Parts: sequence; structure tokens; C-alpha cells
Amino acid sequence: MGKISLIEKLFPKKKDFYKMLIEQVTVVEKGLVCFLEFVNNPTAENGKKVNEIEEEADEVRRILVDELNRSFVTPIDREDIFALSRAIDDMLDYAKSTVEEMTLFEVHADNYIKKMAEALHNAAKDVSCAIKNLKEHPGVCAEHIIRARKAENFVEHRYREGLVELFKTSDVIKIMKTREIYRHLSNAADRAAEAADVVNDILVKIT
Repeated sequence: MGKISLIEKLFPKKKDFYKMLIEQVTVVEKGLVCFLEFVNNPTAENGKKVNEIEEEADEVRRILVDELNRSFVTPIDREDIFALSRAIDDMLDYAKSTVEEMTLFEVHADNYIKKMAEALHNAAKDVSCAIKNLKEHPGVCAEHIIRARKAENFVEHRYREGLVELFKTSDVIKIMKTREIYRHLSNAADRAAEAADVVNDILVKIT
């Protein structure tokens, strides 16, 4: 490798954080597709796919954070980049935890889990589309922000409805195990809404 010139040291090439965020959310979206497949068909192979993609997403985020820490100037607020990256990373982290505990606790997906997983997948798609359209198509971005928030509201309603049905049973062990799964899905949806809120903050600042 050649030596870095003084000019390059003083004026380092700007990193494309939009591109890096798009790369991260694309991996997370792919992970949520695999997560939905696992919920509908909970095989070891489908669970492994979620784990592998989650590890890939973690690596993408590590690189983004490292570049962020080394950059003097960013196209959008540093705090917004970090918060958005963290929120979309958490979405897949909770999906991975759901896979692990459904497998460990032998929890079978009921209709509430399936509906929440599908809504979470939709939220990931909308957050992804919002980020991809942030610079060039603010109107489209705003529409996907609204959709992501609606998906989160849908999950919260299914979460409460599921708990109501769950508490009708006398099987305490089942209640405890299934409630944990519901909670992971609810938390993942919360992170999707958080990501949408950060994208909205960025949108307001750049338009």
C-alpha cells in the first residue's frame, strides 16, 4: 500500500454514511425476511439463517461506528447516524433472541406471534425504504415513516390481545415462556418506530 499524503491526512475522504446506513438496513431487512420464514417454518436451518445474518449486520454496524468515530464531518448529525444505526440493529437483535428462545423454550408460533412477525417484517421494509429515499425523494420517505409507525402500533395491539388470550389459560409455564416471545417482538417493533422517528428528524433537518 502507498503512503498517505499530508493532504489526505489533513483532508480525509468523506465517507458516504447514507450508503453505509442503506447497506446496514438492507442486511437487517434480509434478516427479518428469514425471521418470518422461521416463524412460519421453525426449522434449525431457518434459525441458523437468522443468526448468520444477524452476525453480518453486526459487522456492518461495527464498521459504520468505526468510520463515524474517525470522521470530523458528517452529512447529517453524528448523533442521528448513531441512533438510527443502533435502532435498526436492535430490530434484528430482538428477532434473533426470539428465534433462540422459541427454540430453547419449545414455543410454537400462535397466530399472534405470526401476525407480529409479519408486521415486524413490514416495518423493516418501510424503514429500509424510508432510508433509501431520504435524500432524493423526501415525500416517499415520509410515507414509509408513517407506515413503519403504523406497523409498530399494529404489533402493540396484537401484543396486548395475545396477552389477554394467554392469561385465560391456567398453564403458568406456557404463559411465562410465550410472554417472553411476545415481549421480544414488541421491543423489536418499538425499535422500528424509533428508527422511523430518527429518519423523520433527519428529514426535517435536511429539507
